[in-house]
Amino acid sequence: MGTVKPVAGVVDVQTLWTSAFFRWTLAASLWVQEPAVPQAFIRVFVFFAVVLVCGAASAADIKVLISAGFFKVYSDLGPSFEKSTGHKLVTTRGPSVGDSPEAIPARLARGEEADVVIMDGVGIDLLDQRALSRPGSRVPLAESFIGMVVRSGEPKPDISTVDGLRKTLLAAKSIAYSDSSSGTYLSTIGFKKLGVADEVAGKSRKVRGPPSGEPVAAVVARGEAEIGFQQVAELINVPGTDFVGTVPSDVQPPTLFEGALPKDSRQVDAAQALLRFLSSPEAAGVITKAGLKPLAPR
Repeated sequence: MGTVKPVAGVVDVQTLWTSAFFRWTLAASLWVQEPAVPQAFIRVFVFFAVVLVCGAASAADIKVLISAGFFKVYSDLGPSFEKSTGHKLVTTRGPSVGDSPEAIPARLARGEEADVVIMDGVGIDLLDQRALSRPGSRVPLAESFIGMVVRSGEPKPDISTVDGLRKTLLAAKSIAYSDSSSGTYLSTIGFKKLGVADEVAGKSRKVRGPPSGEPVAAVVARGEAEIGFQQVAELINVPGTDFVGTVPSDVQPPTLFEGALPKDSRQVDAAQALLRFLSSPEAAGVITKAGLKPLAPR
């Protein structure tokens, strides 16, 4: 996918191509006025000229702010979207929430430009509350769940019940969780619901995620934490770890990844087209493979 942002003062390739095409079209238009040129050829020429020029004029650079949980789906499907539409995706990553300066709400608050955001619905709630999003632009994309990993080869504890998860947390020598939505939930609500907040506080570590950080599973793979928690989609593709399972439904927060348009989105039509593409039935297989749950067609 295209990720290079345009440099001020530099004419982009599309502009050069379009201007060259218009010069060629002007010269060709003089040629087709010759009586010997068949009218059928002229009609075909005009048709393709209109198609090419309109396509070049409508292609857009879409500035995307995206969190890690949906990034695998986006990176797998993005090239197909670019090829089918002519648009280019200019991508910046950051957590959905949290105290990182890279968090998407913080980026928008300090004036970073974006045409569309893709993130945890809790993060979009914050954007709505702070009047940073365009009303009515939210599009649900997939359901997500918090899961747990251990280092490859280590025993997998049973966390399928609340009691099993509680025992696992108490027995663990070290615990890692993300600095985004899942970790914020566990550290402020989840551990309290399990009655272990005080017991795990001294052995827990918050891990800063991409772009400057790393997945929680990478910390577990190096042996720096015995168990690690994050959205399943961010855990399952990290070498050196074994996926244990999702936390029980009693302590599993409802989590949707959604897309929305920031209030100052400049490429509204193109951004909406991207969200339609990512939420289409054709995307369901890629969403499932990434560790997320597709939503029922609306």
